[in-house]
Amino acid sequence: MSILRKLVPELVDPTCKHAGHEFRSVLPPVSQHFSRTFEDFGQRLLKLSDEELDYLLQLIFDGMESLHCVRKEHVDALVEVVGKRISKIKAAQLLELYKYVGD
Repeated sequence: MSILRKLVPELVDPTCKHAGHEFRSVLPPVSQHFSRTFEDFGQRLLKLSDEELDYLLQLIFDGMESLHCVRKEHVDALVEVVGKRISKIKAAQLLELYKYVGD
């Protein structure tokens, strides 16, 4: 929740209106409910420290953070930020995982 609040400082109620419970992932609500553009999503990701970004990546690779409902252009923004801040290898792995999950 602390990462979600950092990405979405305007978040007042962490309840997903569609599901009726608190958001269980970070990226889908940021992508679907709060970010308006590729640039907005990327700017929100830049608020994270390298440690927070790497932690979020680990959650994705462990299957604990979902990319399923993240808009394609927002995944592209995530891959771009990861490539610049963490590593190009992890960015490529993330893109491959997204393509695999989408199939």
